[in-house]
Amino acid sequence: MIAVKSISWTPPGAADAVLREVTFSLPEGAYAVMMGRTGGGKTSLLEILCGLRRADAGQIWMGGVEVTEREPRHRQVGYLPQDLALFPEMKVRRQVEFARRVRGALDDEARAEVERLAGELGISALLERRVDGLSGGERQRVALARALMARPQLLLLDEPLSALDESTRQEVGELLRRVGKAHGLTVLHVTHSRAEADSLAEVRLRLEAGRVVVE
Repeated sequence: MIAVKSISWTPPGAADAVLREVTFSLPEGAYAVMMGRTGGGKTSLLEILCGLRRADAGQIWMGGVEVTEREPRHRQVGYLPQDLALFPEMKVRRQVEFARRVRGALDDEARAEVERLAGELGISALLERRVDGLSGGERQRVALARALMARPQLLLLDEPLSALDESTRQEVGELLRRVGKAHGLTVLHVTHSRAEADSLAEVRLRLEAGRVVVE
């Protein structure tokens, strides 16, 4: 169970809060989709959940443990930002290893996990290629593999399909849902697309006027 309790946040220098006592919960293993207007605070909420941004008030609970004050690497959260935040000149193998390297030395078990994830996500043939030579769909798969290397309980996806063409969008969308189930992840997927929400969501959320409504 992921529980978000009364999260509030006001941008520095702003008069009004973007997030106002946001409260919701997601059952373990659910694929949730959140919609809302541009600039409404969806990305800021994801950054608060993964620890990249500090809320002004509220609590975040995962599996019955409060993680509000934990550093990102101690939250068991995987995050795919909209721009993917990949290093363009780095080879795919090192990109995927990155989540484990920031937690310490890369051991034989972690190297084997890179190979396993690469096979699962169809990127084994890309491991020695640079990211700047990959297609949009291939980059999404690399970013997903890197997120899974953190062994998350919660996977946060910020507009993961928005930059892809129609055929690739459908393929990657199906992959995200399949991987979420295979790894037992709770997924929170942010999108502007109602079609995405209709095809993927088990739980539908909407961020309106700074508050989350469960549809």
